[in-house]
Amino acid sequence: MYRQKHQQRMTLMAVAVLVPLAAACGSERADAGSGTADVERPVTGIRWSVDSVTVDGTTHRAPGSAHVTLGDDGRAEGSYGCNTFSAKAAVDGDRISLSDAASTEMACDDRPMDFERVLSHTLADSALKADVNDDRLTLTTDSGDTVRLSEAKDAPLAGTKWTVTTPATDSRAHLTFDERKGTVSGSLGCNQVNAAATVRDGHITLGVPSLTRMMCEDSLMDSEKALTKLFGGTLAYSIDHRTLTLTSENGTEVRAVAEG
Repeated sequence: MYRQKHQQRMTLMAVAVLVPLAAACGSERADAGSGTADVERPVTGIRWSVDSVTVDGTTHRAPGSAHVTLGDDGRAEGSYGCNTFSAKAAVDGDRISLSDAASTEMACDDRPMDFERVLSHTLADSALKADVNDDRLTLTTDSGDTVRLSEAKDAPLAGTKWTVTTPATDSRAHLTFDERKGTVSGSLGCNQVNAAATVRDGHITLGVPSLTRMMCEDSLMDSEKALTKLFGGTLAYSIDHRTLTLTSENGTEVRAVAEG
């Protein structure tokens, strides 16, 4: 059974949500209706995916990377879909207001950037009313604009293409686990790899790897050598939403993110 990490959660009063503006892609007319508020539903310690943002009656669908995580310390952080952000939240009943917001300034596609600017301005101008219904959260401005979110689930270990980010391999290294076959396959940055993989109790035992024999630039070969050392041993693993961490018996860590 593949293990996924879950966090302790606190209730809505701790900091309803600060999520703003997800960069969106595509748009459609808004659907009517909203969920019933449930102030006892935990919202902190959860990574909330932004599903859509509705402004002036038009719903803009958010990209998969837009999210917010609420802490119990009066802060929130996440991604608008392109740029990441953090801010403070002042809570008054079921409403919050944002202050001291800060975000990165990466240039992204024109349309998401337009959405980020419009939505950040809209949500920063008024307090947000937070309603929770099951695993969904709705934030509503005084003018009726809404941000709809849902509780993000951890990506499954098996069947996901995990792109290695540490050590850096120019995004060429990736691994995919096959639960049915009991194998792992992919690329170590230069050469293709296949090996047996047994998953049990939060650990993965990797067999001796079968590798192709290509030669690449030195930086890729160095990273590949580091990744090769993971095979033929047992690794502890954890998944935090879309990030996989593999830890060898000597404490070496490899991190990878889920594609798509």
